Amino acid sequence: MNAAEKIGFVGVGRMGANMARRLKDAGYSIAAVYDTRPEAGQELARELGTQHARNLSDVTKASDVIITVVTDDAAMDRIFAESGDSLLNDARGKIFVNCATITPSVHVETQRRANARGAESIEACMASSIPQAREGKLYLMIGGKREVFDRLRPMFEKMSASLRYIGPAGTAAQVKALVNMVMNINTAGLAEGLGLGSALGLDLSMLREVFSQTGANSRVLETDGTDMQNRDHDVYFSGAHAAKDSHIATALAHDVGLELPLAEATAAQFDRMVSVGLGEIDKSGVAELTFKDRRAKEVAHA
Repeated sequence: MNAAEKIGFVGVGRMGANMARRLKDAGYSIAAVYDTRPEAGQELARELGTQHARNLSDVTKASDVIITVVTDDAAMDRIFAESGDSLLNDARGKIFVNCATITPSVHVETQRRANARGAESIEACMASSIPQAREGKLYLMIGGKREVFDRLRPMFEKMSASLRYIGPAGTAAQVKALVNMVMNINTAGLAEGLGLGSALGLDLSMLREVFSQTGANSRVLETDGTDMQNRDHDVYFSGAHAAKDSHIATALAHDVGLELPLAEATAAQFDRMVSVGLGEIDKSGVAELTFKDRRAKEVAHA
């Protein structure tokens, strides 16, 4: 793949928009952008000087490579629908790069549908957040045909600081599900540790420092600890997404007959976060459920 090839984007929220900005800065031609919120697509199209596509078929028509960043399995099924407006219309020769955290089997099905139309599909699962998307420092895990990965590698290298080919379709999504499962367990555990520390009257800055030097340390402590303490829950990865991703992992466990009590409890905690109206704040907001004096605790038991 070279920079002369045209790239389309479907889903230009915080992650998708910043990935598009990064690739434009790297010299790639952004041919079209689409979002279910037309105002978001229009705004980014004006910024990048590109086409705001009004339907999915127009993105495929304008692009050689189409990068999708959608929310869930249902959204993925819709954009790759086998009838009606769809990215699959006139898709022969095109390549789809799908970045959503979704059920692995959906990536497998998407590849099947794309191949049936003479196109290719590959998953590029991201274990990073918004700043890394903008800076081209994503951690990318790729699943799909090796030859498709090799063709797209120059583009992926402009998007990532770390790049790993995992294996056939669905395998990168499995690894991503496990990454998020462990991250979410760590997040919920940290919230409980800080919540209990607060209830005991401990200095939380001191407690976080002790955590950082002991077996309680984690990457989540670095990214979310201060936010939990200060109730600063600007969204980098929402509680609703944490709930969704936790359930992807527990479903995989059920499929292989494995019990994961910590993952199940964590999924229930993020479900609770959503149920009390906090699903659209950052996952660090799970601390609102664990600190004794915080509003969400009262709402949750109302």
